[in-house]
Amino acid sequence: MRHDSKLTTIGFDADDTLWQNEQFFRMTEKRFATMLADHGEAEQISARLLEAERRNLAVYGFGIKGFTLSMIETAIEVTQGRVPASVISEILDAGREMLSHPIEALPHARETVEKLAGAFRLVLITKGDLFDQERKLAGSGLGDLFDAIEIVSDKSAATYARLFSRHGDGPAKSMMVGNSLKSDVVPAIEAGGWGVHVPHELTWVLEHVEAPVAEPRFRQISDLGQLPGLIESIGNPG
Repeated sequence: MRHDSKLTTIGFDADDTLWQNEQFFRMTEKRFATMLADHGEAEQISARLLEAERRNLAVYGFGIKGFTLSMIETAIEVTQGRVPASVISEILDAGREMLSHPIEALPHARETVEKLAGAFRLVLITKGDLFDQERKLAGSGLGDLFDAIEIVSDKSAATYARLFSRHGDGPAKSMMVGNSLKSDVVPAIEAGGWGVHVPHELTWVLEHVEAPVAEPRFRQISDLGQLPGLIESIGNPG
């Protein structure tokens, strides 16, 4: 890989960029709706759960633990406080199963990170629960390929400006790669960096925004296997 590019630092999202994540939330959500089938249709239960998640983001943050608490809150609400203890126990079991699920790497994740390691500074930038993200990173076997790991409460332009200055040469010489336009791409571009969208078939509804197609530093690829070629094609970003 050529080194004539001014691009020096590449940030990667973790969940649904390097490994599967959202599919386990969707599976658990379906299981949750089945638990409460006597109290509403699956779509109604899911809508109430989403409302609880939206309310609780500022309190619990992102991740499985907050999701589990939102399920318990929703179960109390839809049963008008009469949810059996056995259902609460089943919800807790479902959350624990999510926290122990084996890591499933996405296509081309390992080969791409290995190819870029050494040629660029690689920074894993992920939001969520500290313990769970550390567990998934360890299980992925990718941790040693990154020059820095940052687990943050949220992702904003200020977050990227700070992290790419701390671990790189500033956002102008940095690129963020991820499946979420809202968290990975748009704020990285707002900070002055490149934003590369790698769509995932499942993206949480609260992460949906319009693609910044008019931005000159926006790119989209179908999978991580296309990333090295994209970096080559960018050449010497200004």
